[in-house]
Amino acid sequence: MTSPTPISDVNNSAARGGIAVACAFFAWGLWPLFLKPLHAVDALQVAAWRAVLGCGVGFIWLFSRKELHKAYDAILSRPVALRLLTTAALLIINWTVYIWAIANHQVVSSSLGYFINPLMNVLLGVLILSERLNFLQWLSISIATASVTWLTFSSGEFPWISLALAMTFSVYGLIRKTAKVEALPGSAVETLFMLPLAFPFLIYNEMHFSNVLHHNAIESFMLLLFGPLTSVPSVFFSYGAQRINYATVGMLQYIAPTMQFLFGLYLFHEILSPSRLLCFVFIWLALIIYAADGWRKSHFS
Repeated sequence: MTSPTPISDVNNSAARGGIAVACAFFAWGLWPLFLKPLHAVDALQVAAWRAVLGCGVGFIWLFSRKELHKAYDAILSRPVALRLLTTAALLIINWTVYIWAIANHQVVSSSLGYFINPLMNVLLGVLILSERLNFLQWLSISIATASVTWLTFSSGEFPWISLALAMTFSVYGLIRKTAKVEALPGSAVETLFMLPLAFPFLIYNEMHFSNVLHHNAIESFMLLLFGPLTSVPSVFFSYGAQRINYATVGMLQYIAPTMQFLFGLYLFHEILSPSRLLCFVFIWLALIIYAADGWRKSHFS
């Protein structure tokens, strides 16, 4: 008969998991600081370098863990490979929009996208997975929808950056949820699928235009950090998410957009118009309602 796991071991595992997930979101929150020095570089070129370097680090990591066979199995499985091919395309779009937004002084808009993201996940669960929502969840979705609608009409400008980031990452998460592959081999295969486009694109730029590595030492150094910055937070997130409940993950995910919002407002001195501020206020209200409902269900169900 197997003895039960000591409570202290469970608590220690949960504590390590929470720290790992928090570190992952903290690292993602720092992205504007790494992308700002590359503002003069084309967003597609930066995204292509991120794919190439991320792929290299991912497969080196798999090799060091003797798990290359997991990536090979994912490629040979037609359903998994098709899902990862789709998520790779979504990531390229998400990365390019995000990189462009940071370079064009839209850090606050990008943070709004990731604040909307968890509510978009809930909506996709209803539309795609036929999940049922309670009153508080419907209230959160309604407030968020009204906020984005208000921002669109009050500013006279469609918030395409925020919605593009929220939609691509939400659909990405939905598809990855159905792909039977672990985080690290899945991420490595995704970047591998990007190489047939990314690598020729970089070679073309090298031959016909000024390549990013020809700019200056700072840009080259920041670019080379993309490999570990793409892979390491994903591994931390995968490790931690398996050890803590989903409600805790949901609360911690707001670390990154909060950091981005503060960077945009106080470090990069972006203007926060009254209409956008009101939109943020109602989005935060929707998130508080959503998070409170998740906490209530995890502690009283």
